[in-house]
Amino acid sequence: MRIRPAVLADVSALTRLEIASFDSDRLTRRQFRYMLTRARARTLVAEAEGVLLGYVMVLFSRATSVARLYSIAVAAQARGRGVGHALVAAAEASAWEQERAYMRLEIRRDNVTSQALFEHAGYRRFGVLSNYYADHMEALRYEKTLSPERKPELKRVPFYEQTLDFTCGSSSLMMAMQALRPSLDLNRTLELRIWRESTTIFMTSGHGGCGPLGLALSAHARGFAVQIYVNDPGVPLVDSVRSPEKKEVMRLVHEDMLAEAQRLGIPVNHGTLSVEDLQQHWDAGAVPLVMISSYRIYRERFPHWVVITGFDEHFVYVHDPYVDYANGETTLDSIDMPIRRDDFSRMARYGRVRLRAVVLVSLPQTTATRGASGG
Repeated sequence: MRIRPAVLADVSALTRLEIASFDSDRLTRRQFRYMLTRARARTLVAEAEGVLLGYVMVLFSRATSVARLYSIAVAAQARGRGVGHALVAAAEASAWEQERAYMRLEIRRDNVTSQALFEHAGYRRFGVLSNYYADHMEALRYEKTLSPERKPELKRVPFYEQTLDFTCGSSSLMMAMQALRPSLDLNRTLELRIWRESTTIFMTSGHGGCGPLGLALSAHARGFAVQIYVNDPGVPLVDSVRSPEKKEVMRLVHEDMLAEAQRLGIPVNHGTLSVEDLQQHWDAGAVPLVMISSYRIYRERFPHWVVITGFDEHFVYVHDPYVDYANGETTLDSIDMPIRRDDFSRMARYGRVRLRAVVLVSLPQTTATRGASGG
């Protein structure tokens, strides 16, 4: 038996194996062709004497160190011969070659054979996705650290997926607040309410996004302590619109929010925080919201909020409230995304003025404890 990269000539055999292996959620012939030609995927096949015995498909996330084992199948006549274990090992080696430190996957709740395979290979179960498959079956989420010494404990921050293109800020703040106050209920009503409170009114097109002042005021109104760090004392994101009238409206909103922050005693620091500074605040109990440029992850130029969920020597971990379904990703790809520390520093700025914005959310000093955050 040998394992090699799949080629277009394998598509027919791969399609036949897919039909024989799965009753639903099958990859089509067209999808196989797409996966074999896309830049961020690797498909490996096991064969003996020219006969396809199985395949494994791995997807690589942009700008993060996560690989996703998307699909694996072994032909009925080859089961029990170690083909599955060999394919998993080859997938991990391929991911490591691509400098991916983590492998994640989903397995059907009723697929006990696959569960046993991956648990034996060192994967740990870390969550459940309800109503995940076409027949509404749950998916069990698994993960393996390909470099074991790098994995920190990431338990403090829950995940909430934004439901609209412009609510990344409010969704990130909701995750931070529930990490500090677990009794907080996260729902769409709250997502939209915080967005209304925090919006910058206008953006390049469509609805306005959330600014650092608005998010800080919204968190303060709910009883949290906040600090703001921005490197530019001007109106955030004003260069994203061309109309003088829109610029003037954004200026008035900014000045009103700034006056309210000053009245409430919210610290507004005109400076930047390094990754090391962010880690110190995290260690002290704060949950940082950071504005990034989405270009390095999604190849689109728009400001985007994420919430930090942890650090280690090599990575900053974030929850990204946006799930890129159009590129085949799921919530699994947006949870605890590991981003190399130097890459995170480069992406944590936006626009011509290279705006850097951070909102630190914490419990008031009188009640702040590590236990309250679950860390």
